[in-house]
Amino acid sequence: MPGSIAPGFAPACVWTRARRRRAPAGRALAAFQAIAAEAEGERTINLVAEPDPAPLARTLLRLRHDLVIIGRAATAPLPQEFAERLGPSLARVAECTSKYLHESASALRSRRPPPPLKPMEEALAAYNLEIAALRGEGLTRGLSIAGAEQLFILGFALEQMLRDCADLERCVQELARPSPLDRAGEG
Repeated sequence: MPGSIAPGFAPACVWTRARRRRAPAGRALAAFQAIAAEAEGERTINLVAEPDPAPLARTLLRLRHDLVIIGRAATAPLPQEFAERLGPSLARVAECTSKYLHESASALRSRRPPPPLKPMEEALAAYNLEIAALRGEGLTRGLSIAGAEQLFILGFALEQMLRDCADLERCVQELARPSPLDRAGEG
């Protein structure tokens, strides 16, 4: 799955490339957090009547942490049968998450409402159904402790990412509203 949210399910070189791509994202996030802190100061003294960017900064940081956890869970390949069974649903989760994040970025830039979260929710539900089927068939009992831990961490991180994307949805919606400055220019 090169280029997806779970790059480590591919060879180690893909994980290394993904780690290199996260470094500039981390620096950009730190810069945004500094801007959000400065904006908070301006909002406090009523120089700017804009929505608070701090919740967005916190949500983006949590999403970055989600991706790091998923990457760590993906450093070792899944056992063959699990990879075959979970691969399609993981690919769908990756596709829907990537699309949601890109569309959210576009919505933020243009101050539009957020994209629908439903495709991501449905993709994660399909993944969870496949995990339940594997458990029901007793296949998880044969996993090593490390293998079981990997599945648990991956599931936890995907669920957390969905919650954080729901927070992102709220932030995008809040920032999509016309600011008082925009409304003043309409009159």
